[in-house]
Amino acid sequence: MRYGDHQGATGYLIGEPHQGLAYMFTMMNHARLQVGLQGVAVSQRSLQQASDYAHERIQGRTLLAGTSGGPSPIALHPDVQRMLLSMQARTQAMRALALEAATELDLSSQSDKTAALKAQTRVDLLIPIVKGWCTEQSVEISSLGVQIHGGMGYIEETGIGQLWRDARITPIYEGTTAIQANDLIGRKILRDQGAAMSELVNEIRDTATTLATSQDKHLARLGQQIEQGAATLQASVRWCLETANKDTAAVYFGSVPMLMLAGYVLGGWMMGRSALACQESHHTIDPQLGRTQTRLALVYGDLALVPSLGLSHAITSACDVLATRE
Repeated sequence: MRYGDHQGATGYLIGEPHQGLAYMFTMMNHARLQVGLQGVAVSQRSLQQASDYAHERIQGRTLLAGTSGGPSPIALHPDVQRMLLSMQARTQAMRALALEAATELDLSSQSDKTAALKAQTRVDLLIPIVKGWCTEQSVEISSLGVQIHGGMGYIEETGIGQLWRDARITPIYEGTTAIQANDLIGRKILRDQGAAMSELVNEIRDTATTLATSQDKHLARLGQQIEQGAATLQASVRWCLETANKDTAAVYFGSVPMLMLAGYVLGGWMMGRSALACQESHHTIDPQLGRTQTRLALVYGDLALVPSLGLSHAITSACDVLATRE
C-alpha cells in the first residue's frame, strides 16, 4: 500500500480528538442492529419454508379433533404445530424488539437533548440484546425448520439447510454472543448500577399489570407470566450487582444466560403489548389478524417465556460451578 509516496500522506481528523472509541460504538450500534435484523429475516424465511412444506407433505393421520382421520398434511400433527407456532411467535417477538430498538435509535437524534439522551440510554441497553438474542434465536428457529422437513431437511434441493447455515454465522458477526453479553453486563448493568435496566423492568411490569387485570383469563395468564419474567430478570440483575464486587468472574460466567433471559423477557413484553393493542384497537384492525396475534402472544408466553425463566439458575449458580475448579 502506498500513502503519498515521496511526498508523504496527509491525515485529517474526523470528529473531536480522543473520541474515536465513542464514535466507533455509534457505528457498531447500527451494525449490530442490522445483524439482529438479519437473524429476524432468516427466521422468517425458515418459518415460511417450513410452513409451506408442512402443508404440502402428506404423512400419517392427525389426532386433532374435527379432522377426517385420514392421511393428512404434517402441519396438522400436534408436534409440528407446536414447532411452527413456536417459530412464528418467537420471530414476531424478535421483529418487534428490533423495531423497538430502531425507534429509540431514531429518537436519540431528536433536538430535545434530555429526550435524546434518554432514548440513547435505551438504545445502548437494547442493542446487545437484539444482536445476541435475535441471532441465537435464529439458529434455533432455522434448526426447527430443518426438523419439520425431516430427512428432506438434509437434502440440499430444499434449501432449508442453507438457511440454517445462514443463521449460524449471525451470532458471530459484529461481536460474538459472549461479546454482546459482556457489553450488557459491564458497560450497561454494572456501570450504572442497573438503573437503565430497572427503568425498563418497570415498564414491562406496567404492561404485565394491565394484562393481569384483563377479563380474558388467557390474557390475564399472559400478564402473570410477563410479571414473573420481569421479577426473575430484576432478581438476576440484583444478583449481578451484589456479586460483582466479590467475584466478577462469576458474574461474567453467567453473562450469556443473562442476555438470553433479558431477550426472552423483553420478547414477552413485546408480545404482551401487541396483544393489548389488538384488544384496544379491534375496530381499526382486521379481526382475524387480531385473534391470530393474540394467540401468538399466548403461545410465546407458554412455549418461550416461561421455559426460559430457568436461565436464572444458570446466572446465579456460577459461584458454585467456579468453586469446583482445581
